[in-house]
Amino acid sequence: MKIRPLSIDGAWEISPEQHADPRGMFTEWYRHDRLAVAVGHPLRLAQGNLSVSARGVVRGIHFADVPPGQAKYVTCVRGAVMDVVVDVRTGSPTFGQWEMVRLDEADRRAVYLSEGLGHGFCALTDDATLSYLCSATYNPAAEHTVHPLDSELAITWPAGHPLLSARDAAAPSLTEARAAGLLPEYQACRSFTASLNSSATPRRAEGDHP
Repeated sequence: MKIRPLSIDGAWEISPEQHADPRGMFTEWYRHDRLAVAVGHPLRLAQGNLSVSARGVVRGIHFADVPPGQAKYVTCVRGAVMDVVVDVRTGSPTFGQWEMVRLDEADRRAVYLSEGLGHGFCALTDDATLSYLCSATYNPAAEHTVHPLDSELAITWPAGHPLLSARDAAAPSLTEARAAGLLPEYQACRSFTASLNSSATPRRAEGDHP
């Protein structure tokens, strides 16, 4: 398993090793110990989600108040999506920037994004199925959206006519969300994750096995 940081602080791409033979395939798509070594603390698993989307559906950009925020470990178990991490943390050196990672059933990559980051994706296939591991349970009062087609973000979604939910279509722009005080603050997010790091003592991970 290879874990590399993305260009946005607090986000990582995970590439698992796949073991294939005539019977099929095996992979460790999530390792709490390896992730903890890279991130600095284990994922506090509180909820698991499964999302199925038709081709051209765009979901996001979603984020939660910090604390407690909601860290996510996302992988695609069927089909393919273009996953997007957006830095919506005011005061961040990469505020307003985004990065895309293709997640699919072939390479079986995953993305981890820490508390305070925005997340969205575009389904590249019908029945694109995402599995999320989340650090906090769903709390609608503390969760927010930024419009995925916001011209300020200028995300290059790979869909000619993106299909949005009513909630996402009515979401504010990044500027509007900032003016309304909805966005998390970068230093507050760093302080929160630092508190998680200080309470964790991750051990060095052992090797993968088939």
